[in-house]
Amino acid sequence: MNLKKRLTITFISLMSLPVILMITSIIVMIVYRNPQVSRSLVVEAIWVMVIILIIYAILLTTWVNRGVFLHIRELNTAMDHISEGDFDYVLDASQVDGEFAELFKSYEDMRLRLKESSEDRLRDEAQNRELISNITHDLKTPITSIKGYAEGIIDGVADTDEKKDRYIRTIYDKTKDLDRLLNELTYYSSIDNNKIPYNFHRIDVGEFFADCVEEVGIDLENKDIELIYENLLQPGTRIIADPIQLRKVINNIIGNSVKYMNKSHGEISIRLLDAVDSVRIEIEDNGKGIASKDLSNIFERFYRTDASRNSAQGGSGIGLSIVRKIIEDHGGYIWATSKEGEGTCMHFVIRKYIEVPADNSGDENNID
Repeated sequence: MNLKKRLTITFISLMSLPVILMITSIIVMIVYRNPQVSRSLVVEAIWVMVIILIIYAILLTTWVNRGVFLHIRELNTAMDHISEGDFDYVLDASQVDGEFAELFKSYEDMRLRLKESSEDRLRDEAQNRELISNITHDLKTPITSIKGYAEGIIDGVADTDEKKDRYIRTIYDKTKDLDRLLNELTYYSSIDNNKIPYNFHRIDVGEFFADCVEEVGIDLENKDIELIYENLLQPGTRIIADPIQLRKVINNIIGNSVKYMNKSHGEISIRLLDAVDSVRIEIEDNGKGIASKDLSNIFERFYRTDASRNSAQGGSGIGLSIVRKIIEDHGGYIWATSKEGEGTCMHFVIRKYIEVPADNSGDENNID
């Protein structure tokens, strides 16, 4: 029975009590004035009526209490748990009906949303603490090196031109590491606020990657890493992409490959493959590889494998999460395959741009 019917019956019942008492009083008075009726019988009748009314009141009170006030107390108890931050207290809506069932369902919806929000907040706080810990660790290493080499120059430890040049180059390399970390932090803030600036264009994939290969090839050659480039696409294959952000994807992936290269002869291969209506890009290295237990998590924000965490070259754990975000914002997807000791291959797919013939198209595409 719903709350409205229950309250209606209670109200009618309560209003009927005075009527019953009045009728009872009239009957008693009539009987009492009749000399033929025993006064003891009248007293007994009065006591019977009183007992009946008491029982009636008890039953009515119990019925109202169980049907209304009990559920109100349950809701109050549940809200006390919510106010104390306990989002695991459950109200079972299947045990009630009517308006209270709706109230219980509303409470459950609110509880689940608050619990999810609380878990998200706790997870974000844990991730932020992890970020601070990672960044502190990663900043300390280059800063210590810069300080040490600068002191070496000031104190005259670098007493030859060759040694001074080596110290200065080391300081320069460490400042590049600091710049990379600061850029990652800037991007992390942009991702969190969904403010990554995109400027999409139609890009010839072959020409774009040829430029990228030429740019990174010199740097890899200085590190004694061979760069292999294969373009298996049809000439003129195009995609819609932001060239600046896509270049950041390539640089981040190649930067990771260089960072964890442990072979005397390093190799990095870039392959462009045709995937029917999409373009598939593979960037493969012959470095240390990634353990299978870590492979599914490497694109998660702040995640770092045990190997990288204990390494002096360990990153902040947000580089690959940035890569995934950029690729997904381009409508594509990314994954990795790896074998420990042999190397890692990053695969990502972006849909091709297919131009619609002029006579079949409606509005012209505004993307340059």
